[in-house]
Amino acid sequence: MNPPPAAPTPARFGRLIGVSLGPGDPELITRRGWAALQSHARWAYPVKKAEESSYALDIARRGGLAIPADAVELVFPMTRDAVALAKAWARAAAQTVQLLAEGRDLAFLVEGDASTYSTFRHLARAVRELAPEITVDTIAGVSSFAAAAAVADLALAEEDETMAVIPAAYGVEVIDRLLDEFDTLVLMKVKPLVDEILELLERRGLTATSCFVEKVGAPEERVVHDLTRLRGEKVNYLSLLLVQNPKRARGELRRGCRERAAPAAGSLAAVIDA
Repeated sequence: MNPPPAAPTPARFGRLIGVSLGPGDPELITRRGWAALQSHARWAYPVKKAEESSYALDIARRGGLAIPADAVELVFPMTRDAVALAKAWARAAAQTVQLLAEGRDLAFLVEGDASTYSTFRHLARAVRELAPEITVDTIAGVSSFAAAAAVADLALAEEDETMAVIPAAYGVEVIDRLLDEFDTLVLMKVKPLVDEILELLERRGLTATSCFVEKVGAPEERVVHDLTRLRGEKVNYLSLLLVQNPKRARGELRRGCRERAAPAAGSLAAVIDA
């Protein structure tokens, strides 16, 4: 009599799942993201300080999802101190690996899209450095600038137009240069440079074709087309500017396939065609 088959060996680690929630409106959570949040995966969510509120967690809560009792916060401080950041990332990665070692999937809640200026990609990289065999699954989501363009009734790019997405922290000199290279600029995290950017847009005559959007999709969402109202104002960290330059000079486009050169007399192509 043959012995019974051995029970399958459980995976050593669960999967790390980056669940994109969109920028604020829970109705923008994708069906795949919603399913991951209602699966047996444990939740993890980012906070700036221990026991502080989490914007990502609030999106899920406003969507009517019950917060699991065993949901875990991971602290990612808002600081430019390299030593403090390194310690925080090391702690978060070690904690994540420890949770995944239980064999259960971990759904990390991400505001916006997990592949765009997201904490999740840094976390996934740090986790893999500790345990390369961990599987990472990224669930795509709606980015803040796509949602902002929708609520502002603007097109990010049409037909042959170009666009660029950059952090405003690169400064007005870089922004000024890119205005001549792209039809649309998305300026992320504009809070520290609002007045400087407004001066640039006024000088370039682009305030009428620009729009400010703050906390898109959240109950506090604000869309401002008259940018002069922002001068001297302290805006929210979760804010961006959509800047369009309809005056941009464009180079010649190459459309379709290049016309093939006629074969030289006596060539192999000429003989075959004959």
